[in-house]
Amino acid sequence: MQAPFLLSLNTAALRRQIAFAVLMSGAASGYAADASTANDTTEPLQLAPLVVTAVQQSSPLIIIADPKDARQPVPASDATDYLKTIPGFSAIRSGGSNGDPVLRGMFGSRLNLLANDGQMPGACPNRMDAPSSYISPETFDKLTVIKGPQSVIWGPGASAGTVRFEREAEQFDAPGSRLHASLLTGSHGRFDKLIDGAVGNSDGYLRIVGNDARSDDYADGNGDTVPSRWRKWNGDVALGLTPDSDTLLELSAGKGDGEARYAGRGMDGSQFARESLGLRFEKANVGAIDKIESRVYYNYADHIMDNFSLRRPDPTSMMPMPMASQVDRRTLGGRFAATLYWTDLELVTGIDVLRSEHRKRASKYNMMTGEFSDADQFAWDKDAVMHNYGLFGELTWHHSEFARVVTGARLDRATTKDFRDSITRMGMSTPNPTAGQTRSDTLPSGFARYEQDMTGSPVTVYAGIGHVQRFPDYWELFSAGSGPAGADNAFDGIRPEKTTQLDIGAQYKGPKLEAWASGYVGQVRDYILFSYATNMMGTRTSQADNIDARIMGGELGLAYELNAHWTGDATLAYAWGKNSSSGQALAQMPPLETRLGLTYQQADWSAGLLWRLVAEQNRIDTGKGNVVGQDVGASAGFGVLSLNGAYRLDEHMKVSIGVDNLLDKAYAEHLNLAGNSAFGYPADPVAINEPGRTLWAKIQFDF
Repeated sequence: MQAPFLLSLNTAALRRQIAFAVLMSGAASGYAADASTANDTTEPLQLAPLVVTAVQQSSPLIIIADPKDARQPVPASDATDYLKTIPGFSAIRSGGSNGDPVLRGMFGSRLNLLANDGQMPGACPNRMDAPSSYISPETFDKLTVIKGPQSVIWGPGASAGTVRFEREAEQFDAPGSRLHASLLTGSHGRFDKLIDGAVGNSDGYLRIVGNDARSDDYADGNGDTVPSRWRKWNGDVALGLTPDSDTLLELSAGKGDGEARYAGRGMDGSQFARESLGLRFEKANVGAIDKIESRVYYNYADHIMDNFSLRRPDPTSMMPMPMASQVDRRTLGGRFAATLYWTDLELVTGIDVLRSEHRKRASKYNMMTGEFSDADQFAWDKDAVMHNYGLFGELTWHHSEFARVVTGARLDRATTKDFRDSITRMGMSTPNPTAGQTRSDTLPSGFARYEQDMTGSPVTVYAGIGHVQRFPDYWELFSAGSGPAGADNAFDGIRPEKTTQLDIGAQYKGPKLEAWASGYVGQVRDYILFSYATNMMGTRTSQADNIDARIMGGELGLAYELNAHWTGDATLAYAWGKNSSSGQALAQMPPLETRLGLTYQQADWSAGLLWRLVAEQNRIDTGKGNVVGQDVGASAGFGVLSLNGAYRLDEHMKVSIGVDNLLDKAYAEHLNLAGNSAFGYPADPVAINEPGRTLWAKIQFDF
């Protein structure tokens, strides 16, 4: 597939053209991640009249962003949508929303995704309701990404990294209020509404957040309709007490729901119900302890999928009749941490705990009478209960004014019990050989990183090595049709993953130029890989297995202020993986990608251009992947051009507009799922296309 402005998009040619474009653009990794970068410094608290097209690395391996900023492509519908604008992230997409994030080619619980520092794992056995689908980014205040196994204080696993969406505590020194609101409209029926307000005084506050967002099916660059309609809403409230400047006690609660149909799945999501409760306590200056933090949370996901609410059953498929399945997951967790400071040392230490219970029930269809009995007419069937208990400590030693050593260690005790009486083999229900069994593991993790600020230069260099042992998650233990050879099933046979990774990088922050580079190389023992096939009866089968893998890659970013009005930006990301056990490429790895941007800003308005270039991907292993996606074939490279503009009406109001995919290009991301036959896609797998030309406009209020 040929991209505009490119003579060739074979990998070697694209790399040469990307390198030339980066050098000529003098560019940047994500100008405007912070409103304070606006050129108009006379009113630093005003809204910046900018649209975010990439997000800049804030410090070694850490990215901090404001999810409320207008961004391009069209402002995010979920966490995956937002994360894919950050270098190193990509997404497994099956429709218009509720994709699954991928960092450096790593998927699932290798990426620890937290909302208000609590886990919200979805319930669908195939991750239709991925944890990211329950997060609406603009309802949060802060996004923090830690790349690689370079922190131990935010939960188990996290071999690829940690993502935290946070709502910060309100601060009122006197009686007052604040309000953030936005409206978004766009092509394909996109319409979002959001309100986020708080009132309070020095003794406490009340915060209310609510949003409603929807979109119709979109059209791709060929003008073909892609089934992708979705709608979701969320409502959250927080009551905080601040009896003094050192104390915070906050109670929070929330609910949400939605629906989505998927061109890349055999069923749609007709319910994404969420319930959340949280209690947070913080106290500073407690004797010799600088700060203590504790949090308990309850998250409940109640998900329904069917093949008739948002589509018609496919009479030629294996599900020609109405079918529905309801699954839920109840997660209760908590965390306690204490921060201690000495002259040159800072220690964060604590514990975290988690309990997660999964249940399911399905509809029934009588082929003789044609009678359909919905899932809610049957009792719940509990299939799994998972526990994790973690102990962690992270120490920072300021070796000198310009050098730091950061180390951490973690020990987890993970336990899972199999409650299934039967399992499905080759399309048939058979007794479960591991019914009632429990498996447990004690898993150590740790890292060490050295950071050096170069004397007399705004340059920081770093190198860190980390080791993570990750217990298999629910999907890896219970979703696969079978496990490794000789095992009764995946629950019996899948071993924990063991990742050892070296991260290196450098960062430069000058008056006009900001630049950074990060690279990694790692080895994964017992990497969990899914294999897919179709048996003689036409039934799709899946198998989870352990292999050994090697991974490497990195990200680059540049930001250069050409003059008082013009700024260039660019990022580059590449991930590589190899299945050492078979000698094949590691499946589901995203291709080389770069983003080039140019922004003009003057006083209260700005205009910007974003050119996204993605190389072809020929390093595949057909039929291999993860619980959601598999390699279905090589993918073509492409280039997509987008434009944006913003105008600050006054210090409280901003209007942003954008045109995504200006040239209406027809293209598909390498990790997209293949189209489902129920929507007329061919039997030979073809990845679903991305949206064609998309117009959007957003108005934002802050008082």
